[in-house]
Amino acid sequence: MQKPDCAWNLSDLASVPQNGIKVMSTFACNGGSSMGYKRAGCEVIAANDIDPEMAWHYKLNIKPKQYFLCPINELLTKELPPELFELDILDGSPPCSTFSMAGSREKAWGKDKHFREGQAKQVLSDLFFDYLDLVGKLKPKVAIAENVKGMILGNAKGYTKLIMARFKEIGYRPQLFLLNAADCGVPQRRERVFFCAVRDDIDVQPLKLAPTHKWISAGEATSDVQVLTDAEQVETKPAPNDLKCWPHTLPGDTYSTFLMKYEKRNACFNQYRVNDKKPSNTLSSTVGLYTHWSKCRTLTYREWKRLGSFPDDYQAKTDKIGKYMIGMSVPPKMTEVVARAVCEQWLNAKSLISLQKAA
Repeated sequence: MQKPDCAWNLSDLASVPQNGIKVMSTFACNGGSSMGYKRAGCEVIAANDIDPEMAWHYKLNIKPKQYFLCPINELLTKELPPELFELDILDGSPPCSTFSMAGSREKAWGKDKHFREGQAKQVLSDLFFDYLDLVGKLKPKVAIAENVKGMILGNAKGYTKLIMARFKEIGYRPQLFLLNAADCGVPQRRERVFFCAVRDDIDVQPLKLAPTHKWISAGEATSDVQVLTDAEQVETKPAPNDLKCWPHTLPGDTYSTFLMKYEKRNACFNQYRVNDKKPSNTLSSTVGLYTHWSKCRTLTYREWKRLGSFPDDYQAKTDKIGKYMIGMSVPPKMTEVVARAVCEQWLNAKSLISLQKAA
């Protein structure tokens, strides 16, 4: 079966025309943002993350020139290469669970948190300001930071105002955008905020960023990967709760509707039967929450890559780890849309034929 238009491979990046824009990615995770910048024609010259697992996968797939495995605040005191003081873009996606509507929000603000791999504790709600301090040190032409929609809701709006004020203090003009990944050509409804800030000495108009890509359904995106391998048959075996709830749950709905109606309990409200006629719900790092639309099974890693706009040839130690990382990542095609707008409107980098057309 022919691959859908949204499918791509890491090897396709070799054919993307380069625009001369230099990027460093902080909180680089497994490279979702970095691949977006590369799809837009930028060169990602350095990356940083605290997680050795993420670093291993980033190096394997992205092959960076420079990688800094350390807490971001250590970059504030390290002697850094001169080229990092000549960046066009400093990118960052500070960990956002304390602002997520699915998390503990205010209860977790200001508290230490251990990461999965046992690194030093960090206060997640402070990490955004560590990123801003690095912006102040390196003085890139543009700073781009991504985070969850919860940052602009409720009490978190006060925190967001502090971020905007800090951008201005260090010499930048910030703008804030709420984007839906589905509007960026990602087969996933994932809302994220993007802080885009240009240095005060750069005379440009405010950024215009309102993507209107045709939505791609989960069924369309995964149409050619529906025949499962033997390993995938085992990987996607339904749990007992799936066997009970899935037959009574409509595509696009959650198990909570069935459980409330028949068991009078409010549970499993994040466990979806995906609708193949629409973009997927927001993928999570909890990989067992999403079941197939026509078969009672969880989704395969190949399907997750498509729904996250990850390349088909992205490698992970295990399928479970791969799905976890995609749930944690910024979809590459979402970052690509932001990168193209910034490069064309603020950095005068005339782009670039789209990767889909070039492929």
